[in-house]
Amino acid sequence: MRFEILNVEHGFCAYALGLDGGAFLFDCGHGATIRPSTYLPMQGITRIRSLFVTNYDEDHISDLPNICQVLNIESMTRNDSMTSAQIYSLKAKPTSAAMNELLRMINFFTKRLTLEELAIPGLSVNIFYNHYPMFTDTNNLSLLTFLDVGSMSFVLGGDLERPGWLSLLQNPQVRDHLKRVDVFVASHHGRQNGYCPEVFKYCKPRLIVMSDGPVQYDTQLMASTYSRHASGELFSTSYGQQLRKVVTTRKDGNIFWEL
Repeated sequence: MRFEILNVEHGFCAYALGLDGGAFLFDCGHGATIRPSTYLPMQGITRIRSLFVTNYDEDHISDLPNICQVLNIESMTRNDSMTSAQIYSLKAKPTSAAMNELLRMINFFTKRLTLEELAIPGLSVNIFYNHYPMFTDTNNLSLLTFLDVGSMSFVLGGDLERPGWLSLLQNPQVRDHLKRVDVFVASHHGRQNGYCPEVFKYCKPRLIVMSDGPVQYDTQLMASTYSRHASGELFSTSYGQQLRKVVTTRKDGNIFWEL
């Protein structure tokens, strides 16, 4: 089993492999040096059990047209409180090729699979989200995804900001899932507006991960703030094993776990 977060700079893309080789794909943003449409086939991945769209912004879907050319995507998991027309209404015009492809796929994948139908041996997933039009910005409509890979629990916050987090924290199931998390993938690429200290009343992770590009703004300087909430985990780097509380794609490149 494997879970890997790709270094797509300011964007997000990760995948999980189960015991039988079945795969989940979480977003498909790309960077200057990595495109998931090239990288995933190099890992022997040709079929995706479900594409999880954690956020409806370009940096989470930019490689989608190419992905659709090389991978067989069997289903889509998303915040389905919004129709394709409602998503389109929120986007600047003209919409990109990636956004047009996403809207087409939403109209094609009209049925959400149950957790049982999504089952891959060794992997389990649970999702939560705020509903449109309670929120009308795409960040706070992000998927909150809890992924178990074997005995290890990850949470992916999409681009949630503090108001969206606070809304989801009202759900006791969300609070219970947070208590089990080992690795916290910081929402909105670890930026300041994705930080919600109330989350860490429930979540006590060993490690926090940020998927982001080179630092350009002060809002990206959140590693020390997040590190206060992590207990630390041995992490293999080019310098050998280190006890780390925060890892970032900008510093560490692709980040993966073999379980």
